[in-house]
Amino acid sequence: MKKTAFLESAREVLQIESAAISQQLQHIDDAFERACEHILACDGRVVVTGMGKSGHIAGKIAATLASTGTPAFFVHPGEASHGDLGMITPKDLVLAISNSGETGEVLSILPILKRMGVPLIGLASVPSSTLANLSDVYVNIPIDQEACPMNLAPTASTTATLAMGDALAIAVLNARDFDERDFARSHPGGSLGRRLLMYVEDIMHKGDDVPTVAETALLSDALVEMSSKGLGMTGIVDDNGQLTGIYTDGDLRRTLASRTSIDTPIKDVMTADPVTTQPDVLAAELVAIMKENRISGMLVTDASGVVGALNMGDLLRAGVL
Repeated sequence: MKKTAFLESAREVLQIESAAISQQLQHIDDAFERACEHILACDGRVVVTGMGKSGHIAGKIAATLASTGTPAFFVHPGEASHGDLGMITPKDLVLAISNSGETGEVLSILPILKRMGVPLIGLASVPSSTLANLSDVYVNIPIDQEACPMNLAPTASTTATLAMGDALAIAVLNARDFDERDFARSHPGGSLGRRLLMYVEDIMHKGDDVPTVAETALLSDALVEMSSKGLGMTGIVDDNGQLTGIYTDGDLRRTLASRTSIDTPIKDVMTADPVTTQPDVLAAELVAIMKENRISGMLVTDASGVVGALNMGDLLRAGVL
């Protein structure tokens, strides 16, 4: 097989599968809307089932639903007939997938589901199929051809079904007003969780590690505080502990350039009214604020005064950057 034949074959597959997905746009209709309403109204879990390649797609759809605010899990239809039906309760909803709508293992569990009163959403490509007829809501997913040259191996059909499952999950997500923080609760691990769940108070230096000096301090005192705390800055506070200014490494370079004495009062060379943040701000939001203001460190304040400090190095070590 020539190299060009590989490329031609790959392009043909992608064209067929993209066409299969585009074909589903006409089936985003009343049935799709009813399926979304059933999922939103479900007081239990969405149980997704399918056999063979459809089973693999069912597992992915269940995972997508679960991570976007809809409690869901996959049940193998063959195992369901041998005890796993006990995992399904009358409060649940079943989303059954079968390209032909005649998969024996799927059809065999439908009578039990009906007796339990469990709502059934069917996804298939044949409107006259048994699955379509038994479903409370039937979502049609037709395709003109599989990408397989023999038109046998599930390829375009599984791609279209997966896309329709994504469409259901995201439509329901939007209806729930599911936001980034909700998403993060389902994804606490890895960089995504760190970016979406970590707050300033989780990263900031606290207590004695926060660099501050009094307004009456000299520049030399501020330099000692900056060196000992190692954050490249120090806050300047009044008698009530309220922040009135900041002195940073950048200020130090400008001070040295002007040949200012280290015996100068810090309030004479500090930057007044600095940009600050609060403990309950998302660390990811703070990154944008610091970049916008072109600063590498920031003091954290609340009504009591200065409660913390952090810099870009802290955000980097925390995995937020």
